[in-house]
Amino acid sequence: MSARQALRVPDGRPAVVPAEERGRGRDDVRLMVSRGTAVSHHAFRELPGQLRAGDVLVVNTSRTLPAAVDGTASSGARVVVHFSARGDDGRWAVELREPVPGGSTRRCAGGPAGSVVRLPEGVRLVWEEPLAAGEDRLWWVRPSAAVPELLRRHGRPIRYAYTRRDQPLSAYQTVFALAAPDGAGSAEMPSAGRPFTAGLVAELVSRGIQFAPVVLHTGVASAEAHETPYPERFEVPAATARLVNAARAGGGRIIAVGTTAVRALETAAGGNEADGLVRALAGWTDLVVTPGRGVRVVDGLLTGLHEPEASHLLMLEAVAGREALERSYAEAVRALYLWHEFGDVHLILPDEEPNAPHCCSNAL
Repeated sequence: MSARQALRVPDGRPAVVPAEERGRGRDDVRLMVSRGTAVSHHAFRELPGQLRAGDVLVVNTSRTLPAAVDGTASSGARVVVHFSARGDDGRWAVELREPVPGGSTRRCAGGPAGSVVRLPEGVRLVWEEPLAAGEDRLWWVRPSAAVPELLRRHGRPIRYAYTRRDQPLSAYQTVFALAAPDGAGSAEMPSAGRPFTAGLVAELVSRGIQFAPVVLHTGVASAEAHETPYPERFEVPAATARLVNAARAGGGRIIAVGTTAVRALETAAGGNEADGLVRALAGWTDLVVTPGRGVRVVDGLLTGLHEPEASHLLMLEAVAGREALERSYAEAVRALYLWHEFGDVHLILPDEEPNAPHCCSNAL
């Protein structure tokens, strides 16, 4: 049995609306902290007290795109196209979905090659080939017009069935999001950064905690399909590589904000050299971080709560260890944490403080 199958991780409760609709702001979520098998509970606003001067938070600055666009299939059926990633040759990887009552969508097969979907303003998408051989979820399509402009005028954020209603694009942007000159961005929000506010960032900086940006444009990650992640475009800038390497040399901890930051950073440290240094790098990454591969740079991870079948759990196990991961997820279910992009968050830290408290009642 594989490690993924053997993990005993329970289902949780989805967050159906953003934190600002449930409470006082987007930082009004709970924070579960794991240090080894010790688990404590906090408000996210208490994050500065869980970190220390010299730590580096690696954040994904990719901006979320309004990546869902209504269209019409060759059969005349109404469809929704989820734009996942732009290829180097001008094609786009897309997922085809069909509307369902309640405003959400469900997956339907793409293709066959040569079929056409018509979008607003007469834009045509011509299906060419599956992104991965033998699969029909994501296809490479050839658009007849510039997609970034199409998304700006007619797109909306991708939404899944566990959410209550459509939300404005601003609800899917993090405080770290930056517009790319070429209009590139993420099909789905790098959601681990969502609870941060400008005020909290300022407080963290005032305590000697540094921020290092990376870019990884996330593709679609359907809640109904738990495939291994597809290749994604990323960049680790030279300044980030220098900062991370200097912090590690000085005893600082590298804490990734989200699985996307882990994927980018570990890709940049994954060359033939065994020195563990991060190097400036850009391109496409197909890295899947597993317990067998391990992590070479990342010491900790701030992330959301993932479904039992999600491949992200392999990465969490690589960072935290199996026993710690199973213990923390059982505790999250017991304490009624909320899952998914609008939910609560989980901070995994090295097991360096064996006497850390197991519970903090003010967040329960």
